[in-house]
Amino acid sequence: MSVAEYFEQIYQEPDPFQYRDRWYEARKRALTLACLPRQRYRNAWELGCSNGVLTAELAGRCDALLATDLNAATLVEAAASTYDRPNVRLAQARHPEEWPEGRFDLIVVSEVGYYLPPQAVVEMAAKLRGSLTDDGLLLACHWLHPFSEARSSAVQVHRAFARGLEEAFCYQDADLLMQGWGTGLASVAQSEGLR
Repeated sequence: MSVAEYFEQIYQEPDPFQYRDRWYEARKRALTLACLPRQRYRNAWELGCSNGVLTAELAGRCDALLATDLNAATLVEAAASTYDRPNVRLAQARHPEEWPEGRFDLIVVSEVGYYLPPQAVVEMAAKLRGSLTDDGLLLACHWLHPFSEARSSAVQVHRAFARGLEEAFCYQDADLLMQGWGTGLASVAQSEGLR
């Protein structure tokens, strides 16, 4: 079964991962927002936006936010989640084959990379680095446990994403790995003149 077919099957039911109801998901969104070192981003991109629950929260921190997903049904839900966010643009896309133009000072990849085989992860990582602005942050969050649809592990994905970038932060617990990378990023304390 292809990745597209897998998601077509999964999204026959609304919110199959329970993004709206699970504490695990609410906590992951809060961690994502708390880890962002800047208060505001000019031009952001969220890969794998699903039903747009995180997208709606990210939109409050971004001047412009592109949110992409492979599955058309999820984008209908994402449109409902972000209807009051005029700074959000939704698009259906298969990554890394389809890629947006422009550069982004924030790229969020949540639960996407491990659906790709290792070589596609390396290709995606190179494209992500090329899409970051000089002051940009790449944030990735992945489930740590193996599952049948995963073609790469969270650790493999994050190693590929980290190549050529400096780590800005890392959070890991028993279930998830969240990391951010960039080049020449100032810490929160540095940007506020505290050190």
